Amino acid sequence: MSFNVTPGKLSLNDLSQIYWESHSVTLSPDVKKNVEKAAAFVQDIAKSDTPIYGINTGFGKLSSIRIPAEKTDLIQRNLILSHCCGVGDPLPEKIVFLVMVLKILSLGRGASGVRWKVIEQIEFLLQKRVSPIIPSQGSVGASGDLAPLAHMTAVLIGEGQALYKGQILSGAKVLKKINRKPLVLKAKEGLAMINGTQVSTALALAGLFEGWRSALGSLITGALSTDASMGSTDPFNTEIQNLRGHQGQIEVAKTLQILMEDSKIRESHLDEDIRVQDPYCIRCQPQVNGACIDLLRQAAKTLTIEANAVTDNPLIIHALETKEMEMKIISGGNFHAEPIAFAADQIALALSEIGAISQRRIALLVDPKLNFGLPPFLVSHAGVNSGFMVAEITSAALMSENKHIANPCSTDSTPTSADQEDHVSMATHAARRLLTMNENLSQIIGIELITAAQGIDLRKESLKTLTTSPNLNKVLKKLRSKVSFLKGDRILNQDLQNASTLI
Repeated sequence: MSFNVTPGKLSLNDLSQIYWESHSVTLSPDVKKNVEKAAAFVQDIAKSDTPIYGINTGFGKLSSIRIPAEKTDLIQRNLILSHCCGVGDPLPEKIVFLVMVLKILSLGRGASGVRWKVIEQIEFLLQKRVSPIIPSQGSVGASGDLAPLAHMTAVLIGEGQALYKGQILSGAKVLKKINRKPLVLKAKEGLAMINGTQVSTALALAGLFEGWRSALGSLITGALSTDASMGSTDPFNTEIQNLRGHQGQIEVAKTLQILMEDSKIRESHLDEDIRVQDPYCIRCQPQVNGACIDLLRQAAKTLTIEANAVTDNPLIIHALETKEMEMKIISGGNFHAEPIAFAADQIALALSEIGAISQRRIALLVDPKLNFGLPPFLVSHAGVNSGFMVAEITSAALMSENKHIANPCSTDSTPTSADQEDHVSMATHAARRLLTMNENLSQIIGIELITAAQGIDLRKESLKTLTTSPNLNKVLKKLRSKVSFLKGDRILNQDLQNASTLI
């Protein structure tokens, strides 16, 4: 399936669909006129004697060096080759496709001065499922994601490497296989390709989309844990939440109520609640998970704006000062990725806290002092069997790792490029770490899913009438198709992975 989109108008839902389903994307032909008009303007000024950054000058600290007109194309090619300095594991294919989509969205706004042919080259690679190999490390999120975007652009010009039909091929070979000629970059086009926040934004969006699924999964596992521990639903009372007023808190409480509706376990102790108050990991789910959901939504607003933004430099301004639509070129700093760095840090905080409270519910369920009548570590013949003892330890290890790497990246900076780029955002690794955090979080919540299900099945085993709600029974049925009830000790690592995949 191919999306035909208008730059500047993509919704968060559009971006989510593109990410999850790896749609190819083409731009609306309506924007071609503005794109070509700006490109023609750039080609004209490239011939002038007036020094204009990145068009007839060097780059960064070399911007004082004038470039003769006959070499303006060469410096664009050299710019790409010299900036292919990324290291580390390649970015996942889904994220590379999203990077390419974000780049054509930015170029399609008609402020970058590239020809329509550049956009078509990226569209063609998307259509043919060609994924440039982009090393994951090497950007500080300042003058754009220079190194990673250079690796992407290299394939367009027949350089670098790409993944195509399961094979890693040179840029030249992959273009030959798809019957496409290498692109010859004109004035400013190389600069427009590597200036921009598309890599950090794609990574942050991936972190958001993956994290949102885990956030919703944690509401299901939280409801299961509440029932398994015979916790009270009174703290989820609507009036309590309304008195505070936070949207996420109100919605989480309502969701927990719906998930647990008609639970026989809950009904068995409605008249005389067993504990005066449950531990915070049960009682304060609306307050904690709701705040995390609000934080994710706030980050989502920032990233939706950024996905539709023009973030290279210098920019072609279609001024409205005259009837002739005067055009001018202005240097600025839209490439600085500070908004993405802040959004990534917000997402990291939310992911860390969702995992932290989930882990405490796991710890509660395996502890005979707290789980109200369930066997130690949720297994019969404890001592002979260790049950979920070490699964809880694994969840603690993952939680601790996430807490450590959730520390802010946006507050860090280091001067680069001979002090020309003297304040940087660190947005790219701020966003990249979300991939690890989401993997850890899905494992934590998966472990809670298994332990909560074990607790509920143990309640049912001891007294047949003690069943959970119809909604949660659907979850149990799905889980039990992948992970069986633990009667005695067995190797659990594949069970944990299966539960994480379900999350």
